[in-house]
Amino acid sequence: MNNRKKKRSDHQVDIRCMTIDDIAPVFHLGEKLFTLEFSPNLYRTWDEYEVITNFQNDQEFCFVAEDNDEIVGFLISSIIAKRHSSWRYGYLIWLGVEPSHQSEGVASRLFHHFRNVMIKNGVRMLLVDTEADNVSALQFFEKVGFEKPKKHIYLSLNLDSAQTLYKEKEKKRNCKE
Repeated sequence: MNNRKKKRSDHQVDIRCMTIDDIAPVFHLGEKLFTLEFSPNLYRTWDEYEVITNFQNDQEFCFVAEDNDEIVGFLISSIIAKRHSSWRYGYLIWLGVEPSHQSEGVASRLFHHFRNVMIKNGVRMLLVDTEADNVSALQFFEKVGFEKPKKHIYLSLNLDSAQTLYKEKEKKRNCKE
């Protein structure tokens, strides 16, 4: 008899399209996963609009992993079609798995479902981005077939002093009128 524990994902976790009733659980799972402590330089922030807007715009490309009626993972994506190009790109925007279900194949199952849906929709290339120091994400994406990672540089410019200067000029201008 085999004493190894059977993974939950082998028989209980179902992948399906997200529904309106899944928005709150997906949002709260994302709140748990995508924190400033996890990624202090995150250029895209996790908030309710990330879930609502993407669900509203691309519902057919939002998926959840469910284990006994509990959302344990999600994948939010879209298709990008550029003008004057026959290419369609599948963009994986967010992928998250409940920590207690990580390393059980949930992310892989979500990804493969996403990949198959993209193929059915005529997508020719998949795109994803992640923080350069997110080693587990980079390993996962390489494992599922992504290659040739490129470095992106994100810069920020604080406009507080420019806003103050603008407001002072506006006050002076309004006083003269």
